[in-house]
Amino acid sequence: MVDLPRLPDDPSKLAREPLREQIRQVLVEGLLSGRWQPGERIVERRIATELRVSQAPVREALRELETLRLIETVPNKGARVRDFGVRDMAEIYPVRAGLELVAAELAAPRLRADPAPLEREVDLLKRATAEGDVSGQIRHSVEFHREVVRAADNSVLLHTWESLGVEVWTALSVRWLNMELHAKAADHDQITKAFREGDSQVGRMLSDHVLNYVEAALRSNEGVH
Repeated sequence: MVDLPRLPDDPSKLAREPLREQIRQVLVEGLLSGRWQPGERIVERRIATELRVSQAPVREALRELETLRLIETVPNKGARVRDFGVRDMAEIYPVRAGLELVAAELAAPRLRADPAPLEREVDLLKRATAEGDVSGQIRHSVEFHREVVRAADNSVLLHTWESLGVEVWTALSVRWLNMELHAKAADHDQITKAFREGDSQVGRMLSDHVLNYVEAALRSNEGVH
């Protein structure tokens, strides 16, 4: 189970960051912690009351989650959590794999010269794996991939990749589909080595690595919609 916090005990803490973004994070953490299950309504007025804010920023945050396909708006019923299944992964992960293939090819010279950002995330991922810290494994696995995309130095590519909500979808896959993390520290070690050595196939390695998430989910959830 992913161990993430629920709504903050002190809603006034929201005021320290952009309100919409903070509310969005609260809602995401509610999904990850199991406060809301697939098919369950998220009542805009109730969230606004709990956080002591107006309904407008809550509505904006919900719209962002709808863009990520985490929730859906039902006429006359409001927002509810989407019934998430393997089919969603089968649509999202090939797109992500294509983006990371391009990112790896663009980032290769920079990461060959300085693979330190990847090495740091691999070390943190190994530590989280050894400690059985699932949240840490998700965080550092995703951050490893984010470092590759950042190194591509292409703002459009980075924005598009971020818009997929990679960390959220990875965590929800682990929680809702009971999918074991396919991305082990050893996989990231091999990809880091390929960048460091200037392997021309590193982009394909990274792309295949991402697609293996879907294959693992399909194997462990055969028959799940």
